[in-house]
Amino acid sequence: RVLVPHLLVGQNFVLVQRPALVARVNMTTEGDAVEASVVSIQSELTPLLSSISNDGVRHLQEPKGFDKESPGGFLCFKNCKSSLSSKLSTLPGVAVPCILSIFSVILFLRIGYVVGMSGVGPSLGMLVLCYFVVLLTVLSLSAISTNGAIRGGGAYFMISRALGPEFGGSVGIIFYLANVFACSINTLGFVEALTTNLAEETGILAEILPNTSNWRYLYGTVALVFCLVICFVGASLFAMASLVIFVAVMVALISVIVSFAAKNSFLAIVTSSSECTNNTNSSIHTSDNDILFACHGGHCCANYTSWSISTLRNNLHSDYVEDYSTHVETSFIVIFSVLFNGVTGIMAGANMSGDLKNPSFSIPVGTLGACLFTFVIYAVIMLFTGLTCSRSLLHNNYNYMLYINVWHPFVTIGVLCATLSSALSTLIGASRVLQAVSQDNLFGFVLRPFSIMKGSKRDNPIYALLLSWIMVQAIIIIGELNTVAPYVAMFFLLSYSMVNLACFALCVASTPNYRPTFRFHSWHTALLGFMCSVAVMFFINPLAAGLAIGAGILLFVIVSVIGPATHWGEVSQGLIYHQVRKYLLRLDIRKRHVKLWRPQMLFLASNPRASYPMMDFINDMKKGGLYILGHVIIGSFEEANADLHEQFRTWLDFIDCTKLKAFVELTIAESVQMGARSLMMNSGLGGMKPNTIMLGFYDDSIPKDTHNAVKTALRRTNPLIRHCIDRNSDVKIEHVIDSFPALRDNAIDQIVMPLEYVGIIKDAILMQKNVCVLRNFSLLDKFQLRDGTIDVWPLYKIDLNESGADLTGTLLLQLACILHMVHEWKGSTVLRIIVLEKEGEKEKEESRVKRLLHDLRITAHVVMISEGSGHVTSDSCTDSFLDLEVQRRRNRLMLEHSREARVIFTALPAPPHDDHSCMQYLSAMSTLSANLPSMVLVHGVERVVTTSF
Repeated sequence: RVLVPHLLVGQNFVLVQRPALVARVNMTTEGDAVEASVVSIQSELTPLLSSISNDGVRHLQEPKGFDKESPGGFLCFKNCKSSLSSKLSTLPGVAVPCILSIFSVILFLRIGYVVGMSGVGPSLGMLVLCYFVVLLTVLSLSAISTNGAIRGGGAYFMISRALGPEFGGSVGIIFYLANVFACSINTLGFVEALTTNLAEETGILAEILPNTSNWRYLYGTVALVFCLVICFVGASLFAMASLVIFVAVMVALISVIVSFAAKNSFLAIVTSSSECTNNTNSSIHTSDNDILFACHGGHCCANYTSWSISTLRNNLHSDYVEDYSTHVETSFIVIFSVLFNGVTGIMAGANMSGDLKNPSFSIPVGTLGACLFTFVIYAVIMLFTGLTCSRSLLHNNYNYMLYINVWHPFVTIGVLCATLSSALSTLIGASRVLQAVSQDNLFGFVLRPFSIMKGSKRDNPIYALLLSWIMVQAIIIIGELNTVAPYVAMFFLLSYSMVNLACFALCVASTPNYRPTFRFHSWHTALLGFMCSVAVMFFINPLAAGLAIGAGILLFVIVSVIGPATHWGEVSQGLIYHQVRKYLLRLDIRKRHVKLWRPQMLFLASNPRASYPMMDFINDMKKGGLYILGHVIIGSFEEANADLHEQFRTWLDFIDCTKLKAFVELTIAESVQMGARSLMMNSGLGGMKPNTIMLGFYDDSIPKDTHNAVKTALRRTNPLIRHCIDRNSDVKIEHVIDSFPALRDNAIDQIVMPLEYVGIIKDAILMQKNVCVLRNFSLLDKFQLRDGTIDVWPLYKIDLNESGADLTGTLLLQLACILHMVHEWKGSTVLRIIVLEKEGEKEKEESRVKRLLHDLRITAHVVMISEGSGHVTSDSCTDSFLDLEVQRRRNRLMLEHSREARVIFTALPAPPHDDHSCMQYLSAMSTLSANLPSMVLVHGVERVVTTSF
């Protein structure tokens, strides 16, 4: 027995330690290895069996016949059959499907087309280029597949788990379409082979099988029904059928190669051509007296020369003519796009990853072996064709292999088997990819039905198979193989590029856990593979390439908007970490300069239930700078640490819900002041450290719950995501908000003492950090800003010199200006600087302030207020600030001139050194800001503006 958390595994049974979990598990043991395939799960809690097999968890109905009553509170499943024995090994699971998919329709029906149009030399060059692109992709595929357990879905699974759900979902659908189109092209190839060999005038069954467009569609439908039946039975029958078909194709191939050597020259029947006239006995000869084209007995014929250097010389170079099947002029690009379809079957084995015994071994070995074998066969057939077949034969009969074979039925059987097997492989591959995408729920309810598994072992995606079959049925209406071929190449190339991009990203991220057992790759090969795949896409068809990429981007956006949150460990996080670490090391705090200053804010938050309006306001004011939400957990480290991780996750969920661009820092301390001191000293990293501390206002009033304000603000956001928010986020917001403690309902429960609060301000100033105190932000409605103002009340003279008072004044101007630069505020508010004038100095002071604003490049209205309005002193020292009568007069002035302001900025002197004056300091702050709109009291300790560049 092997003991796993929550599981007790025996030879043929499993004990599950939670009564809420009901599962039927098939187990097998081989040596020290234990493999499990979870066939059915039903749980009220999070499933414990998340990924103990290659197949993963299947969420299905409760199985019958399990034993719920077992000792010890365990669930017991007895007499489970082995699932490993039903898995596929390398040869039937990967090598054979890849070989058959690569050969497909191209080998028997289009090699002559390629060689005849392009010539032997260019054809071999195209073949090398095709396999070069494919080999780079296979190296990337092999690296990813050997870096951990691979579940069903093949390339989709690898890309989604490496690049994330957005890339994975978009490429998954693209790859699904690639398989659907590939199945269509192979079905059309099967029909073409059937009609060419059996139903045409010279065919064996010409009198029995009609050859009209409707009948050809019927033949394709019958072939697809045959494939559908095999897929319905499952992967085991597919493997058996593939092996039988593989043997038949190999026999046909051997007969073709032998025929090239054994067959003497003769005239082979071709389609009608302008080079000869029907019902006449005539012939066209070369300078070497070889018959190239002739008409005998009412049939057009072309010469099969057998082995001939002269024939090879004539076939060495390209000769592009009209395609007799489509009546379209050919070119290098057209031929290359058709040939590339002959090498796009490399994913056939990866598509079966969920049905393999050991995907990490079988995928690289089987795929590389299939590529090597098929490359040699293609090259040999091309060379032998160029040595033995006249150009006219290749131009006018794509089925020339039938006539040169020692026994015609060999080729007929081979081409029918090759095309049928490729159609079968791509159909089952498409269904597996669609089922994997659907199981991940990336497209919501749209694809959810296609994740349902049926069959005796609950391992067959019936609905995904049916949809794939219907789509193939629709595509084969086109009826022309050469018309569909370029689209197949486009979809596969886009999928290949994403595989290479995923491998490149994993290599560059350099995460310690990226340790693939396949060593023959690097970021250079992956990047080259990506670039080659994209380049070939645009080379074949720039318009189709652009449309394919556009479709991928559209799918990317859809998944980004409606897709669920995932925890797949996508490589983007590793890349971001790698780049952030590199640039943080280069961000030297010693090189900071005032002209590059930006606010880097630490908001000491108590409870998001009450402080969300302040959080949202600071989010606007950060101007691309650092924003940290700091929270102090009061208590002993031993007691509070047990809940620290859960609280941290709750804060992160809150950030996600509210779309705040902030980091979260939590600390444990015996008091709020000690915790705040820790946050101010340790928050941030390297050159990204807070320079401005944001505090909520201290008073004994009962805090207001802004729970509903969060939801209201979110619903008023971008209409593109409003539907998603209304449908999904309310429940999450309710859950997150409820996870925070309830707000206090009396003054006695205040956890911060006045001395501590003032002490936090003192600590921040001692650490050379600016301080901002925010009050009345529960009154601020960001969606009612229109026709409002942002008012700055310096209350003292501002000059650009080194005095401490000027540091506060310039910070006031800077923060107000930054806020007014935000889109929502800029278009709805006016920035005003309200200056207290001394008697007889109005014009002089106004001129000085305007000149100052001009030098600082700040656009604002200057409002002058005479001392007679309230006899307010401009003295900014702490002593005058503690004078409550002075603060009352200032408050009355602000009520008179800024009652309709949306936000007021004013100065905050440093706290008194005497602890006994702390209550008086808080009273002065309260008196100054009472009954006013949202207010920010600012104290500056560093230069934040400059008039020079």
